[in-house]
Amino acid sequence: MLASAYVGLRGLHFIAVMLAFGVVMYGAWWAMPSLRRLIMQRFSMVLRWALLVNAVSVTLILMVQGGLMGNGWRDVVRPDIWLAVLETRFGSVWLWQILLTWVALLVALIRPAKLAPLLLILCVAQFLLMAGTGHAAMHDGIVGALQRTNHALHLLCAGAWFGGLLPFLYCLRLTRGHWRASAIHTMMRYSRYGHVAVAGVVLSGIANALLIQGQLIADTAYGRLLLVKCALVALMVVIALANRYVLVPRLKADGAHMQALFLRTTQAEMILGALVLAVVSLFATWEPF
Repeated sequence: MLASAYVGLRGLHFIAVMLAFGVVMYGAWWAMPSLRRLIMQRFSMVLRWALLVNAVSVTLILMVQGGLMGNGWRDVVRPDIWLAVLETRFGSVWLWQILLTWVALLVALIRPAKLAPLLLILCVAQFLLMAGTGHAAMHDGIVGALQRTNHALHLLCAGAWFGGLLPFLYCLRLTRGHWRASAIHTMMRYSRYGHVAVAGVVLSGIANALLIQGQLIADTAYGRLLLVKCALVALMVVIALANRYVLVPRLKADGAHMQALFLRTTQAEMILGALVLAVVSLFATWEPF
């Protein structure tokens, strides 16, 4: 039960920080300047809730980790156990993660529209810290540094791809009104950078598998679940390519129908992305051998 709580909290953490990252990417960079304030205002509550879930889940992860290291649920609420966890390699990294999540939440509660670049930096820093824990920290020296760098790249690309889908859907709706030109330009920017993000997810994911398992396909429980993740990501790639190269060229010819179909396929992509994060949350707690 405690292990299940840990997996669930990791899933909430992944989803929340990636949603927040996607919103502030648009608010600080991807969106046209004329749309940035509008997007930050539209998603202010989503951003605040995502960062609240992020901060709470990250804090609870440390507490649950104490229970996993100790004697179960009774050690989850013991401050001395928390301090013991903080003395581990995981804890020394996770303390900064906790601090950053609460700082990001505070910033979002004050002036998120004005401070989008700062929130973007705080989200990026969280991805970098996440790359310093778990299987990404299994090697030392040069190999360890390369593995953590690769994993940080993997998380950033995944966050940009998955987190950017929700604001993308909002821009799709804006194409029917006054903001049409800016919304289309913003969507095209996301599409261009999305190609880089997708390629980054795939290539860094292959490198991750090699560094963790020593091979691409391993006949272990970890390896089999990794294949499930790969299949889900492959479906996301197919949908993303179909959206870009099949649906987008037909938007002008059959706008209403194609836009409705585009909406459904992008929503499907988001659901698949959430399933990927759920799988990652599970096998990230398993031994790869």
